Amino acid sequence: MQRNQLLDRIDQRIRLAGHNRLALLLFRLGGRQLFGVNVFKVQEVLPRPALFTMPQLPAGFLGAADIRGRSVPVLDLASAIGQPADGPANYLVVTEFNRSVQGFLVSAVDRIVNVAVEDVQPPPELGNDPHYLTGVTRYHDELIQLVDVESVLAEALPPPASKVRVAPIAHAGNREVLVVDDSRVARNQIRHVLDQLGLGCTQLSDGKQALDHLKQMVASGQDPVQRYGMVISDIEMPAMDGYTLTSEIRRDPALSGLYVLLHTSLSGVFNHAMVDRVGADDFVPKYSQQELADRITSRLAEVSRN
Repeated sequence: MQRNQLLDRIDQRIRLAGHNRLALLLFRLGGRQLFGVNVFKVQEVLPRPALFTMPQLPAGFLGAADIRGRSVPVLDLASAIGQPADGPANYLVVTEFNRSVQGFLVSAVDRIVNVAVEDVQPPPELGNDPHYLTGVTRYHDELIQLVDVESVLAEALPPPASKVRVAPIAHAGNREVLVVDDSRVARNQIRHVLDQLGLGCTQLSDGKQALDHLKQMVASGQDPVQRYGMVISDIEMPAMDGYTLTSEIRRDPALSGLYVLLHTSLSGVFNHAMVDRVGADDFVPKYSQQELADRITSRLAEVSRN
């Protein structure tokens, strides 16, 4: 991506986040149902290219495509999420997140729309069954299901649950960590790291829940800054995104002392700009368990010294 294009996309993201809005690429998987994915995870959309085999690819991948001289692994999205497809997958959506590039085959690409984050609702509860939605919303009376492409990729290519190379934190003032993420995959991976560090946590699934929780603590006479050594928040969430949550925390004198680490699958260039804009303390890309553990250890070691 050229520098001017990259800066333009950063500016777009900042403007959208400032108004708690989300840009979605809408597509179909063979039927009438519309699906969506954050447009800032999308590099480009192409007619379906020829695929070739790569022996090292896991079984869930159809193959790889040569995209501008780069071999990009390809998944059939309808098959990956168990969605019946009534027709061929004619388009490839090339995405970049979690420090990797991959393509998803879809049957048709519709358009790009902007929706209010507060209009995105959590997906219906499905018990313990796996599901691949981060939320649902409507645009011009059409239902849009937001696909959790991170979970799709994690299931097709699960990251190793490695042991982090740091000692458990012995003295952090008995503080916990507040984890805010709509993805169960992400929450489980963060919890895996925290367990190894000997830290307790409270887990919530969107920014609004987290802000309400923090304000309820203040109303009941509790100090969130004393209870939580840090907040680890996703960026893309229904009801309230991580950028808006951070801005709201900074605006509230009772909460402004909270340390906020944004945990995100989006490009690091975007997030350096957004960290400065909304007042977060730092960000770390998903899903680097060692890097996340290092940031948590560094922060709580600082807490224990104060």
